[in-house]
Amino acid sequence: MLDNTFKAIVVEESSKGLFKQSIKSRNISDLPDGDILVKVKYSSLNYKDGLSFYGNKGVSSNYPHTPGIDAVGTVKSSNTPNIKIGSKVIVSGYDLGMNTAGGFGGYIRVPQEWISILPEGLDSLDSMIIGTAGLTALMCSFTTKATREELLLGEKVENVIVSGASGGVGSMSVMMLSKLGCNVTAITGKDANKDYLKSLGAKSVINTSEMTKDARPLDKGLWDGAVDTVGGKVLENILAQTKDGGIVSACGNAADIKINTTVMPFIIRG
Repeated sequence: MLDNTFKAIVVEESSKGLFKQSIKSRNISDLPDGDILVKVKYSSLNYKDGLSFYGNKGVSSNYPHTPGIDAVGTVKSSNTPNIKIGSKVIVSGYDLGMNTAGGFGGYIRVPQEWISILPEGLDSLDSMIIGTAGLTALMCSFTTKATREELLLGEKVENVIVSGASGGVGSMSVMMLSKLGCNVTAITGKDANKDYLKSLGAKSVINTSEMTKDARPLDKGLWDGAVDTVGGKVLENILAQTKDGGIVSACGNAADIKINTTVMPFIIRG
């Protein structure tokens, strides 16, 4: 029998524009309409969850709200024959945890299009250890290396750089690109993480301060590819230092949403 009540982290906005967070009892009837009701087993913590948790209206415009941009769990009710009750499923991305009640609650209800069946050989805990950060890192790492080597039949990708390397996407990108045979340079603002990043496979580690100078239109070509998670001046310098035919996967803006660059890296180095 389905228990209609569950616990959830709830972020509420006060009349003074301040936000408070608490664990509250919720009812399934509080959830938005959707095809699939999922009992959540695990979620993961992402940068976007932190923004939603503290009331960032660019991420979550409506409060009270439950964050959690991904979740894994078991289907408890389904309005579609494509997804069976009892199926183990993953939801990552779309509007989950943004303006749709997310994985930091006991249940979520979502459209069927948001659902992915948990792959065989991957258990629920590991799926959220990988999480949205791991999925993003995989997409970026594949784009940086395999797109050039396999799809474009280009030269081998050997030397790559990863910014925000201590974070979720960054650390997994370091690990993945290293496993793919790349020489990875990791950028971090936390010198204490140098040994950790090397344990993930980084060949070298540099401090973020080395990549925040004003970038030249073109600098010495150092990188066959890059994964950038921070934006701003770091991305400007990465673009200027990328070799001919290199691929830069930009997926974050932890430092800044703006970049001040030129067309030179694109038209001169492709």
